[in-house]
Amino acid sequence: MSMEYLVKQLGANEQIQYHSRQHWVFLVTRIFWGALIAAAIFVLVLLLDTSWATDMSWIPWLYLLVLIPLVQVFWRVLLWRTRVYVVTNRRVARVAGVLSKNVKDSSLEKVNDVILAQSMFGRMLGYGTIEILTASEQGLNLMKMLRDPVAFKTAMVNAKENFEHEFGHSS
Repeated sequence: MSMEYLVKQLGANEQIQYHSRQHWVFLVTRIFWGALIAAAIFVLVLLLDTSWATDMSWIPWLYLLVLIPLVQVFWRVLLWRTRVYVVTNRRVARVAGVLSKNVKDSSLEKVNDVILAQSMFGRMLGYGTIEILTASEQGLNLMKMLRDPVAFKTAMVNAKENFEHEFGHSS
């Protein structure tokens, strides 16, 4: 869905070199907290429903509150599925959005440094954070909990090197 959106925006002779998304751990943590909140609301409403008060006919309507975190979890899954990080032979881009789309990119020419950070668990499970330092404050700068960040960084460094050889730029 998001990849097709980016493909439509590729320049002449621009090709996708690598693509990834946030690691599934990112999604699982969001689902866990949403489910925990929904369960807490359900238990609180259940306790109210079985309380000693006499006229509690409105209490069943409170069960609808459980839908709020569940809808939020569903929305976060959609957001996760539509957020894609891409390296082309000219830029690094992030495409995001379910109903409306947002493309944020940095030209490989403007990339000065790349910082890769992986925690112990990140190394074990295969996720990490990449920070791109560019000549401008605009553009794609931070990719948190990216799946296989080493491969992403390698693809980006290789694409930048090829870009510099092809167009005669150097940093």
